[in-house]
Amino acid sequence: MSDVTLTYISFGSNKGHRLHALQKAIYAIDSQVGDIQAISSVYETAALGFEGEDFLNMCIGVSTLLSPDELMDALIKIEEKMGRIRDPDSGYQSRVIDLDILYYGDQVVKTDRVSIPHPQIQNRLFVLKPLADIAPQFYHPVLGKDTRNMLQECPDRSAITRVHPPLAANRPSLF
Repeated sequence: MSDVTLTYISFGSNKGHRLHALQKAIYAIDSQVGDIQAISSVYETAALGFEGEDFLNMCIGVSTLLSPDELMDALIKIEEKMGRIRDPDSGYQSRVIDLDILYYGDQVVKTDRVSIPHPQIQNRLFVLKPLADIAPQFYHPVLGKDTRNMLQECPDRSAITRVHPPLAANRPSLF
């Protein structure tokens, strides 16, 4: 039997009703991936690497029985169901939802499809700030630094604004 693994996932949306897209993705992950353990606040940042509307970004911690490859498959299916169209030839572009695996426990995974920990965590304020909300003392298994230290050392000095408290983990919590 598989072990339950705490994994951290980053969310981004800059197309359509962004907050609704984040909430919808949380519900999908809760029902298809595993039990959500933590949800960060929602932050707004400018698009990075292309011209586009501002992003809403957040992170969650979720306990899952899925392997890294199965988790990647599940996240891609959620993105596609929500209207994300991936075009590898177009580079960065606006998207309804973007889901990235940041960590899968303390494992280091490198395949053609999956790179964990995410190779850009330490360089992205829009990932580190929400991750610090839910996992400030989680240590990067390669860099040996916790989230707070990486946040302090992050070269990205983009403006980031907290715009919404944590969203709901599942539908029953709304009642």
